[in-house]
Amino acid sequence: MFKYLKSSLIVTMAGFVLAYLWAEYHIAQGSGPKILFVVFFLCVLEITLSFDNAVVNAMILEKMTPKWQQRFLTWGILIAVFGMRFVFPVAIVSIFSGLNMFATVKLALEDVTQYTHYLSIAHSPLLSFGAAFLMMVGLSYFFDNIKHPWIKPIENLTQKIKIKFADAALTLLALAGAASIVPGKERFDVVVAGLFGIVLFLIVRGLCSLLEKSQAEKLKQGAASGGFMMFLYLEIIDASFSLDGVLGAFAISKDIVVIAIGLAVGAMFVRSLTILLVKKKTLNEYIYLTSGAHYAILALAVIMFMSITLHISEIITGCIGLFFVGSAFVASLIENKKTSSSPPQAPD
Repeated sequence: MFKYLKSSLIVTMAGFVLAYLWAEYHIAQGSGPKILFVVFFLCVLEITLSFDNAVVNAMILEKMTPKWQQRFLTWGILIAVFGMRFVFPVAIVSIFSGLNMFATVKLALEDVTQYTHYLSIAHSPLLSFGAAFLMMVGLSYFFDNIKHPWIKPIENLTQKIKIKFADAALTLLALAGAASIVPGKERFDVVVAGLFGIVLFLIVRGLCSLLEKSQAEKLKQGAASGGFMMFLYLEIIDASFSLDGVLGAFAISKDIVVIAIGLAVGAMFVRSLTILLVKKKTLNEYIYLTSGAHYAILALAVIMFMSITLHISEIITGCIGLFFVGSAFVASLIENKKTSSSPPQAPD
């Protein structure tokens, strides 16, 4: 266990030292302990919100070649930790404010109120994009072939529905419902962002399917698949998951450096959990975890749509995700116990 968490623990210690120094020398003398608590809370928030993300990442990583697995766990960490938790919010503010990136970083450090104002303008379309993409991820799983149905009445029903693009149709209905209660001036941005999330999912999934078909012979021989498109698909999923945490973090702290440190430490632990799930082949042992993670994804997508007009605590969001994944884990344990206690069947 320790070898999988070693890098995360090193990053945690470095992050806490950096946060303490930043607090003492930039924010206010004596504020170090308070900022350390904020960083710890942000870290826990990120892990809670992204626990189901680790399960989904592991499910896709198992299909990839070791080379692309390693690239996701190295390049992907850099993109997730530095890109999504620091560069992404700065880039969004840069777009909406018309400032260049360097001026935006200066704004974030010197005028937090103005910085968060620009970020709040982008709040609704960002949530719409993330919600639409994640809803497509969740629904496409349930309309696909499920090896081990968990909540059988629901999953057996979805397996019988053979309507093409049923996932897109349901997501469009959810998007229409969310947009209908948005004020007129924001409605267009919400709809366009949501449509972009749906279209992007369809394009990336389609390209991944083409790549898988081209490697059909390798798959028949038990070889792993993988490549840039599957890597890109994982990164988009990861980015969509992180939207809720990145936006919600500003309700806890307004300091971009503190937010980046807290979320980055949490993201490292999520990556370590992903590696653990892949190396230990946990998804093969706990058969309902994948379904549980996708129920959590759907719940997160619905909450993100609702959050366009309502404030929903990130703690509630995280607890709902943990409930689904935890319940699926317990159900898997019970199923494994039943299987192990059943007498072996006599050969025909």
